[in-house]
Amino acid sequence: MRLSFIGGGTMAEAIIGGILEAQIAVPKEIWVGEVVKSRREYLSSTYGINAIDNNIEAINESELIVLSIKPQDVSSVSQVIQNRISNHQTVVSIIAGATINTLMESTGHSKIIRIMPNTPAQIGSGMSVWTASDDVDASHIELTKTILSTIGEEIYVYEEKYLDMSTGLSASGPAYVFLIIEALIDAGVYVGLPRDMARKLALQTVYGSAKLVMETGRHPGELKDMVVSPGGTTAEGVQVLEKYSVPAALVEAVNSAYLKSIRLGEK
Repeated sequence: MRLSFIGGGTMAEAIIGGILEAQIAVPKEIWVGEVVKSRREYLSSTYGINAIDNNIEAINESELIVLSIKPQDVSSVSQVIQNRISNHQTVVSIIAGATINTLMESTGHSKIIRIMPNTPAQIGSGMSVWTASDDVDASHIELTKTILSTIGEEIYVYEEKYLDMSTGLSASGPAYVFLIIEALIDAGVYVGLPRDMARKLALQTVYGSAKLVMETGRHPGELKDMVVSPGGTTAEGVQVLEKYSVPAALVEAVNSAYLKSIRLGEK
């Protein structure tokens, strides 16, 4: 089996690492087309894979061709590879906003899988939402599912609209969480905690809270109410968050990222 990537960035590296760790493929079966020489050298030396600067050679005879490039590069890359993709190959996209129809038109190929992963995939704790065009072979659907399971959780959807929605939540979500973590650390320092202590407290609090929701299956609102005692310190803090519309701001952030994903797909 041969697997190819066009673009050797962070997300491509995460997927490659998952594939190799799960022994889905061996290093010599993975090819990456990457324009940056230092990046090619890093990928080759770190993983033992084939990293080259020729996209056409990189995709030759591969089962899956993963497009891991920036949205603005779709047109130029597609022009290079269109009419070079054979019927037995499937194009897999992790490009934000790029719709299946757009990819079909730009590549001239009907077998397309679209995935929206997120950055925790780098440590095997990612969340991927994905779908496929009607022409994709069942074997390639199963192979993609297996690959995605190596980098975290995955959800297959039958309606493509959910990928733009998940872009606003799970794909962009880590940035929101990192912003909250950073703010909690700074708040701890503000009230007098040493920074290293504030960092540990904030990280474990966020991690433990997420784990509690996942393992108990309880609604977050129910768990929140268990912490908020009448007239207590937490009630005071939550009142401030509501005063400054933090919950509403998060809803607006997700919605804005979702709408941006749609706009990217319209270009």
